[in-house]
Parts: sequence; structure tokens; C-alpha cells
Amino acid sequence: MTATAPTPTVEATTYSIQGRLLEVCTCAAICPCWIGEDPDGGTCDSSLAWYVDSGTVQGVDVSDRCIALTVFIPGNVLAGNWRAVVYVDDRCTQEQQDALLAVFTGALGGPIADLAALIGDVVAVERAAVTFTVEQGEGMLKVGDSIEARLAPFQGATGKTTTLSETVFSTVPGSPAYPGKASVYRQKSSKLGRPDVDVSGRNALQAIFTFSG
Repeated sequence: MTATAPTPTVEATTYSIQGRLLEVCTCAAICPCWIGEDPDGGTCDSSLAWYVDSGTVQGVDVSDRCIALTVFIPGNVLAGNWRAVVYVDDRCTQEQQDALLAVFTGALGGPIADLAALIGDVVAVERAAVTFTVEQGEGMLKVGDSIEARLAPFQGATGKTTTLSETVFSTVPGSPAYPGKASVYRQKSSKLGRPDVDVSGRNALQAIFTFSG
């Protein structure tokens, strides 16, 4: 009698998305959170946005859509207990919104789930008009009247963009980030129980991401 080899179990990919990240915060550049140190001043106010250039989530096309956060980090970034407001691109259908939230709340697992686990309290989920551009290393983000940021990366002596890799913390797991400064960073933070942000010359990051799970 010949034994039959078991059929390998293939785990289905529930999502695959690619796009660009813009991140700004109140820390000085380069943000110490990325190497696991405490934020400047002991706490951090931050805005992040992931723009999906292409991809699907459980069969739903979420290309050309964005999801953004404002967050308050009360101490070391890895200790968690973040407070967040989530902003969903107002061009999303309900199906697209549900799909993006499933990924970025960590419900579908994958590399973004570890980041989502650091958020202890989502105080609101809102829809907002989003403007997101990255052109020749310059970035701009505007989310309704809640977030406005303009940023540019650092460049090395050769003129190439400075990269930040193999850090203990990342909002783009597995990908390098491009640190820089924000010439403008404004954020409405009342929903987070925080004063509004209006600063210049603070930390900024750009990156390209590929997530699947």
C-alpha cells in the first residue's frame, strides 16, 4: 500500500496593497521613536497617512484611496496606549472603507497588525477629503481641516535621499523610510484631548510600503 503525501495547506492572501506613507510628528528630526527611544519631551503628537496606489482587500479594489491617523503617544512608542482618530478618504465607498479599516485596525493580520496593536483607544472614525502628494522628494498632506503638513527628505553628500532602515519601530514594516523635516505641521487635536499642533522644522518621514496578509 502506497502512502499518499498530504496536500500542503496554502494560506490565502486576504489583502495586498502598495503605496506611499507620509508621517509628521512633534519630535525633532530624526524622531527617536524609530529607534525605540522615548519621544522628545516625553510624549508625541503625530499624523500619519498611507496612500494606497494599488491593491485589493478581500477582493475589494482600494487603489487610489487613503487612510490617515492623528495620534497621541503618551510615552515610549513601543509601550502602546496610543489614542487615535482615524480619517478615511471621503471618496471611498462603504465597501472600500470597511476594507481599509479591516487592514489598518489589524483585523486581517499581517505586518500592520503589530502597529495597530499599539493603539489603545480609537476615539473617532471620520471621513474627510484627502490631498496627498509626493513629487521629487517633496510631500504634502491635507486631511480635511484636521491635518496639514509639508515635508521634504534629507539628502546625503551624493544627492541621494537619506534612508532609515532596520529600526526597532516602523510604520512601514520591512521597508526603508526617508527621514526629513516638515516646514509646516498643523493638527487639530481636541478629539485626542490635546492642544492643537502648529510647528515647523520637526520630524517628517516618507516611505513606500508593500503590505500583504
